[in-house]
Amino acid sequence: MALIEVRGVDIGFGGPPILTAVDFDVDDGEIFAILGGSGCGKSTVLRHLIGLQAPQAGRIRVKGSDPAAPRDGVPPFGVMFQSGALFGSLTLAQNIALPLQEWTDLDPASIEAIAAARLRLVALDGYENHLPSEISGGMKKRAGIARALALEPAILFLDEPSAGLDPVTAVELDELLLDLNQNLGVSIVLVTHELDSLFKIAGRCVMLDREAAGVIATGNPLALRDDSPDPRVRRFFNRQPSGAALS
Repeated sequence: MALIEVRGVDIGFGGPPILTAVDFDVDDGEIFAILGGSGCGKSTVLRHLIGLQAPQAGRIRVKGSDPAAPRDGVPPFGVMFQSGALFGSLTLAQNIALPLQEWTDLDPASIEAIAAARLRLVALDGYENHLPSEISGGMKKRAGIARALALEPAILFLDEPSAGLDPVTAVELDELLLDLNQNLGVSIVLVTHELDSLFKIAGRCVMLDREAAGVIATGNPLALRDDSPDPRVRRFFNRQPSGAALS
């Protein structure tokens, strides 16, 4: 059984679906990307994977369970939203402590130690008492990842992790994600339109298309770039406008 299963999913907001018959799997231990042009529904799919919205039709299973169903135990995933979504009035350590306080019975000293360890994991040791306003955008992203890892999840969901970052910081974040995947064994699902990051870290991807209202490609990003039979897919991966000729 796949770590994540998406079968025949229709996604909408009460009216006609904006995405139909969405199908894909995510395997244990892989880095998997959800991509496509602006407005195609990438972040909406992510919200369904983490249970914030339920599909109009079809089935989603994350580690065998419906993510939108009521949950008794610790969730099997952590989430980093696009901006980091840190609470501005709390220090970085306090931000990371929140899921531990919500989902565990650990004592304050243990929570403090885990928060420090998670910050160390993302190269933010020494910043425990800093507020989000006192650190850079790239550091906020890493702090958001540290909070997402607080409960040692099997899956890490990331929404546009490289958005708004300079090229050097984006490369450093790619290296961090590869390290977390390889050394911690955490599976990663990321929404992205950053092709350089995609080619570097993702083993497989699913591509959404707004006009097609669904999935138009699934596979290895480099293979899709070079060998996809669909000209829409090759244009996207090769950064070519719709009127450009493809060799």
